[in-house]
Amino acid sequence: MKFYDKYVLPRIIDFTCGLKPMMKQREKIVPLAEGRVLEIGIGSGLNLPFYNPSKVKHLWGLDPSQEIWALARDTHGKLGFDVEFIEAFAEDIPLDDGTVDTVLITYTMCTIPGVISALNEARRVLKPNGRLLFCEHGLAPDEGVQRWQNRLNPTWKRIGGGCNLNRPIPHLIQQAGFKIRDMESMYIPGWKPASFNYWGMATPR
Repeated sequence: MKFYDKYVLPRIIDFTCGLKPMMKQREKIVPLAEGRVLEIGIGSGLNLPFYNPSKVKHLWGLDPSQEIWALARDTHGKLGFDVEFIEAFAEDIPLDDGTVDTVLITYTMCTIPGVISALNEARRVLKPNGRLLFCEHGLAPDEGVQRWQNRLNPTWKRIGGGCNLNRPIPHLIQQAGFKIRDMESMYIPGWKPASFNYWGMATPR
Protein backbone atom coordinates (compact mmCIF):
# COMPACT_ATOMS: atom_id res chain seq x y z
CA MET A 1 0.00 0.00 0.00
CA LYS A 2 1.33 3.45 -0.89
CA PHE A 3 2.28 5.88 1.89
CA TYR A 4 -0.47 8.29 0.76
CA ASP A 5 -3.18 5.61 0.86
CA LYS A 6 -2.09 4.23 4.22
CA TYR A 7 -1.26 7.30 6.26
CA VAL A 8 -2.42 10.50 4.51
CA LEU A 9 -5.73 9.54 2.90
CA PRO A 10 -7.34 8.20 6.13
CA ARG A 11 -6.82 11.59 7.80
CA ILE A 12 -8.18 13.48 4.78
CA ILE A 13 -11.26 11.25 4.73
CA ASP A 14 -11.74 11.66 8.49
CA PHE A 15 -11.58 15.45 8.14
CA THR A 16 -13.83 15.83 5.09
CA CYS A 17 -16.42 13.29 6.25
CA GLY A 18 -16.52 15.00 9.64
CA LEU A 19 -17.51 18.42 8.31
CA LYS A 20 -20.62 19.92 9.89
CA PRO A 21 -23.09 19.42 6.98
CA MET A 22 -22.25 15.72 6.77
CA MET A 23 -22.42 15.28 10.52
CA LYS A 24 -25.91 16.80 10.51
CA GLN A 25 -26.90 14.23 7.91
CA ARG A 26 -25.54 11.41 10.05
CA GLU A 27 -27.60 12.71 12.96
CA LYS A 28 -30.77 12.21 10.89
CA ILE A 29 -30.24 8.54 10.05
CA VAL A 30 -27.92 6.82 12.56
CA PRO A 31 -30.30 6.98 15.59
CA LEU A 32 -32.78 4.83 13.65
CA ALA A 33 -30.46 1.81 13.84
CA GLU A 34 -31.55 -0.89 16.28
CA GLY A 35 -30.83 -4.43 17.35
CA ARG A 36 -27.77 -6.15 15.95
CA VAL A 37 -26.28 -3.55 13.65
CA LEU A 38 -23.73 -3.85 10.85
CA GLU A 39 -22.14 -0.58 9.80
CA ILE A 40 -20.49 -0.93 6.39
CA GLY A 41 -17.54 1.42 6.08
CA ILE A 42 -17.28 2.43 9.72
CA GLY A 43 -14.08 4.34 8.96
CA SER A 44 -12.95 6.46 11.89
CA GLY A 45 -16.22 5.99 13.77
CA LEU A 46 -17.86 9.30 12.91
CA ASN A 47 -21.31 7.72 13.30
CA LEU A 48 -20.64 6.34 16.78
CA PRO A 49 -21.87 9.35 18.80
CA PHE A 50 -25.26 9.22 17.05
CA TYR A 51 -26.26 5.65 17.90
CA ASN A 52 -29.03 5.27 20.47
CA PRO A 53 -27.57 2.94 23.12
CA SER A 54 -31.05 1.94 24.30
CA LYS A 55 -31.79 0.50 20.85
CA VAL A 56 -28.48 -1.13 19.83
CA LYS A 57 -27.54 -4.57 21.18
CA HIS A 58 -24.32 -5.10 19.23
CA LEU A 59 -22.47 -3.22 16.51
CA TRP A 60 -20.22 -4.76 13.90
CA GLY A 61 -18.10 -2.11 12.24
CA LEU A 62 -16.78 -3.30 8.90
CA ASP A 63 -13.94 -1.55 7.06
CA PRO A 64 -10.92 -2.72 5.03
CA SER A 65 -8.65 -0.14 6.70
CA GLN A 66 -7.27 -0.69 10.19
CA GLU A 67 -5.48 2.66 9.83
CA ILE A 68 -8.65 4.74 9.61
CA TRP A 69 -10.34 2.77 12.43
CA ALA A 70 -7.34 3.66 14.61
CA LEU A 71 -8.53 7.28 14.39
CA ALA A 72 -11.71 6.45 16.31
CA ARG A 73 -10.23 8.17 19.37
CA ASP A 74 -11.44 5.45 21.73
CA THR A 75 -15.06 6.60 21.43
CA HIS A 76 -16.16 3.00 20.87
CA GLY A 77 -15.30 2.18 24.50
CA LYS A 78 -17.82 4.64 25.91
CA LEU A 79 -21.03 3.77 24.06
CA GLY A 80 -22.97 1.44 26.31
CA PHE A 81 -23.01 -1.41 23.76
CA ASP A 82 -20.46 -3.79 22.26
CA VAL A 83 -18.54 -2.72 19.18
CA GLU A 84 -16.71 -5.35 17.15
CA PHE A 85 -14.40 -4.18 14.36
CA ILE A 86 -14.22 -6.43 11.28
CA GLU A 87 -11.36 -5.82 8.86
CA ALA A 88 -12.93 -6.91 5.57
CA PHE A 89 -14.30 -5.69 2.26
CA ALA A 90 -18.01 -5.03 1.86
CA GLU A 91 -18.20 -7.37 -1.12
CA ASP A 92 -17.44 -10.34 1.17
CA ILE A 93 -18.98 -9.81 4.61
CA PRO A 94 -17.86 -12.52 7.09
CA LEU A 95 -21.23 -12.86 8.84
CA ASP A 96 -23.87 -15.59 8.55
CA ASP A 97 -27.09 -15.19 6.57
CA GLY A 98 -29.96 -13.45 8.33
CA THR A 99 -28.08 -12.39 11.46
CA VAL A 100 -28.39 -8.59 11.29
CA ASP A 101 -31.35 -6.37 12.19
CA THR A 102 -29.99 -3.15 10.68
CA VAL A 103 -27.36 -2.46 8.05
CA LEU A 104 -26.14 1.14 8.13
CA ILE A 105 -24.13 2.63 5.29
CA THR A 106 -23.16 6.31 5.18
CA TYR A 107 -20.90 8.03 2.64
CA THR A 108 -19.46 4.66 1.62
CA MET A 109 -21.28 3.49 -1.54
CA CYS A 110 -19.27 6.04 -3.49
CA THR A 111 -15.99 4.20 -2.81
CA ILE A 112 -16.88 0.49 -2.92
CA PRO A 113 -15.57 -0.99 -6.21
CA GLY A 114 -18.26 -3.68 -6.41
CA VAL A 115 -21.12 -1.72 -4.92
CA ILE A 116 -23.86 -4.07 -6.19
CA SER A 117 -22.01 -7.06 -4.74
CA ALA A 118 -21.71 -5.20 -1.43
CA LEU A 119 -25.43 -4.40 -1.36
CA ASN A 120 -26.22 -8.02 -2.21
CA GLU A 121 -24.09 -9.05 0.77
CA ALA A 122 -25.93 -6.54 2.95
CA ARG A 123 -29.23 -8.10 1.89
CA ARG A 124 -27.87 -11.60 2.58
CA VAL A 125 -26.87 -10.86 6.17
CA LEU A 126 -30.09 -8.99 6.98
CA LYS A 127 -32.98 -10.76 8.65
CA PRO A 128 -36.12 -10.98 6.47
CA ASN A 129 -37.63 -8.07 8.40
CA GLY A 130 -34.33 -6.17 8.62
CA ARG A 131 -33.67 -2.66 7.34
CA LEU A 132 -31.00 -0.93 5.30
CA LEU A 133 -30.39 2.65 6.47
CA PHE A 134 -28.42 4.81 4.06
CA CYS A 135 -27.08 8.32 3.68
CA GLU A 136 -24.95 8.96 0.60
CA HIS A 137 -23.88 11.59 -1.87
CA GLY A 138 -24.37 10.81 -5.53
CA LEU A 139 -25.72 11.75 -8.94
CA ALA A 140 -27.35 15.17 -8.88
CA PRO A 141 -30.70 15.85 -10.58
CA ASP A 142 -29.49 18.95 -12.45
CA GLU A 143 -27.94 18.38 -15.86
CA GLY A 144 -25.33 21.09 -15.38
CA VAL A 145 -24.09 19.55 -12.13
CA GLN A 146 -24.21 16.08 -13.66
CA ARG A 147 -21.94 17.22 -16.48
CA TRP A 148 -19.37 18.43 -13.96
CA GLN A 149 -19.70 15.23 -11.95
CA ASN A 150 -19.06 13.09 -15.02
CA ARG A 151 -16.21 15.30 -16.23
CA LEU A 152 -14.40 15.43 -12.89
CA ASN A 153 -15.05 11.88 -11.74
CA PRO A 154 -11.95 10.14 -13.18
CA THR A 155 -9.57 12.61 -11.52
CA TRP A 156 -11.60 12.84 -8.31
CA LYS A 157 -11.66 9.06 -8.02
CA ARG A 158 -7.84 8.86 -8.22
CA ILE A 159 -7.17 11.45 -5.51
CA GLY A 160 -10.18 10.67 -3.32
CA GLY A 161 -9.56 7.06 -2.41
CA GLY A 162 -11.88 5.67 -5.08
CA CYS A 163 -14.76 8.07 -4.34
CA ASN A 164 -17.20 8.45 -7.24
CA LEU A 165 -19.16 11.68 -7.62
CA ASN A 166 -21.86 10.35 -9.93
CA ARG A 167 -23.29 7.09 -8.61
CA PRO A 168 -27.10 6.78 -8.91
CA ILE A 169 -27.71 5.73 -5.32
CA PRO A 170 -31.47 4.88 -5.42
CA HIS A 171 -31.04 2.86 -8.61
CA LEU A 172 -28.15 0.86 -7.12
CA ILE A 173 -30.11 0.05 -3.96
CA GLN A 174 -33.10 -1.13 -5.98
CA GLN A 175 -30.92 -3.08 -8.40
CA ALA A 176 -29.53 -5.07 -5.46
CA GLY A 177 -32.96 -6.33 -4.45
CA PHE A 178 -34.12 -3.70 -1.97
CA LYS A 179 -37.35 -1.74 -1.91
CA ILE A 180 -36.90 1.88 -0.82
CA ARG A 181 -39.58 2.60 1.78
CA ASP A 182 -38.60 6.14 2.66
CA MET A 183 -36.11 8.55 1.09
CA GLU A 184 -35.29 12.24 1.03
CA SER A 185 -32.76 14.13 -1.05
CA MET A 186 -31.25 17.59 -1.30
CA TYR A 187 -28.06 19.56 -1.80
CA ILE A 188 -26.28 20.03 1.50
CA PRO A 189 -23.88 22.97 1.96
CA GLY A 190 -20.62 22.41 0.14
CA TRP A 191 -19.09 21.81 -3.28
CA LYS A 192 -22.05 21.06 -5.54
CA PRO A 193 -20.62 18.08 -7.47
CA ALA A 194 -20.20 16.24 -4.15
CA SER A 195 -23.09 17.64 -2.14
CA PHE A 196 -26.29 16.09 -3.49
CA ASN A 197 -27.42 13.71 -0.74
CA TYR A 198 -29.87 10.82 -0.56
CA TRP A 199 -30.91 9.34 2.80
CA GLY A 200 -33.58 6.93 3.91
CA MET A 201 -34.56 3.33 4.58
CA ALA A 202 -34.97 0.24 2.41
CA THR A 203 -36.00 -3.37 3.05
CA PRO A 204 -35.18 -6.62 1.24
CA ARG A 205 -37.70 -7.48 -1.46
